[in-house]
Amino acid sequence: MTRPTVEVADLLHAQGERFVEQNRSWLSYQQLKVLRAIERCRTAALGGHIDHCSRCGHRAISYNSCRNRHCPKCQAQARQRWLAAREQELLGVPYFHVVFTLPHELNPLCDRNAKLIYDLLFRASAETMLAIAADPKHLGAQIGFLSILHTWGQNLSLHPHVHCVVPAGGFTPDRQRWIHPRYAFFLPVKVLGKVFRGKFLEGLRRAYRRKKLDLGGATTHLAHAPRFQAFVHQLFGLDWVVYAKPAFGGPAAVLRYLGRYTHRVAISNHRLTTFDGERVTFRWKYYAHGNKKRLMTLSATEFLRRYVQHILPHGFVRIRQYGYLASHCRAASLTLGRQLLAYVPPTMLAESLPASEASWTCPRCGGTMRLGPNLNAADFARRCASLDSS
Repeated sequence: MTRPTVEVADLLHAQGERFVEQNRSWLSYQQLKVLRAIERCRTAALGGHIDHCSRCGHRAISYNSCRNRHCPKCQAQARQRWLAAREQELLGVPYFHVVFTLPHELNPLCDRNAKLIYDLLFRASAETMLAIAADPKHLGAQIGFLSILHTWGQNLSLHPHVHCVVPAGGFTPDRQRWIHPRYAFFLPVKVLGKVFRGKFLEGLRRAYRRKKLDLGGATTHLAHAPRFQAFVHQLFGLDWVVYAKPAFGGPAAVLRYLGRYTHRVAISNHRLTTFDGERVTFRWKYYAHGNKKRLMTLSATEFLRRYVQHILPHGFVRIRQYGYLASHCRAASLTLGRQLLAYVPPTMLAESLPASEASWTCPRCGGTMRLGPNLNAADFARRCASLDSS
């Protein structure tokens, strides 16, 4: 893939200080820390190493990455390692993709209560899937699945939703058989939507009663109990969207599919097209009009405001596993599932995915470049200065 012409870091170099000064009153320490990491990523400020060619002796400077999970430049190797681990957990059945989305009316609460709302989104969607799947009217099985939080829409608006990747079928209650789904999709989305709505709003009411919600700014009026009840009543009147895609194949397809979802950030650098120092233009898909590709232009500060709202609270886990894939029983459940399915997993599926680069090719002779020792910023600057003078 070619190097992008514009990067989020370019916007931070040009307008980051102005953006912070204008919005310091609401920016959190975590958000400021992430912005600083992205701005410094792969620059001399983070140090680096001086690599050399094993054939011709050519030397080259390589800067260190920030490795922040919100950085558009730091996800490839983390994704590869994660996928290699998930390769060991695949079963020989088709997989489904289910998406649970929060109504946009909840966005003001998300702004001030991100951890609570996103935890509740995970919990309500997981409990819904497990309960409906266990119902004999639908599947009557113990299922397992992976849930991944995304908080953005294509235009960087706040759009919290979880992607669930679900093996087709599950264990009988006595765990003696594997139940295969009877229908094209084994759980009805309309039922999922109603149960999801009920479980989420029950959790929201509980948080309100326990005074765990931060009700300031645009949500100040909800501190008045009758207005909060009216707000919840309004949410009950909405159709909560649960979307299910058809089964998309077996283990190899699952790895490719997960690679597109697990380590994504709000926007990749490759979607940015131009930046004139004040305004940035990027590509986006307009899903409401047949996935048409369009261009959107925003001021750099507005772009950064939208970007910042997708920075997760410190330590928040955005990829979680449930049911028989939960950590306390995953290994035993997978062993049993493979026995019941008579499935022997193929090895090294992840080899078809891009590998992390332990070395790279010399631009002069095509030989192998060997990585030098990692240096902090001060030592790196001294070594680079001596390299320039030599």
